[in-house]
Amino acid sequence: MGKLARGLRNNNPGNIRRVRGQRWKGQSPEQKDPEFVQFQSLPWGYRAMMVILLNYRRMGVRTVRQIICRWAPPADGNLTDAYIGCVCDALDCTPNCIPDLSDRTTLVGLVAAMSRVENGVPADLTAVERGFELLD
Repeated sequence: MGKLARGLRNNNPGNIRRVRGQRWKGQSPEQKDPEFVQFQSLPWGYRAMMVILLNYRRMGVRTVRQIICRWAPPADGNLTDAYIGCVCDALDCTPNCIPDLSDRTTLVGLVAAMSRVENGVPADLTAVERGFELLD
């Protein structure tokens, strides 16, 4: 059996980077990973992804292409076009589609698709749903 992906080991399926002074709800009290936030449980990590995506929407980042380019920019060494393609395949949409992030099913589906790309395995949909329930 292979080693669990870093994002899953950290309960951070979106691989959200640490930012000095930033505290997340559900963040583990002890942060041992020098680069990425560690959460107490997977649902808290999924909730954080959703919070970021909802903030993107408020900033005008709306299409799947815009979302993924912001989340995983090529300048950081990401295969952004492949990432966009995987998410679009999972959502059965085009890169220029504007997902309705106010719709639970759509937001959960987007986060699950992104988690699969980030970690190389299908998302735990129960944990993604629980993450949605943790939203304020």
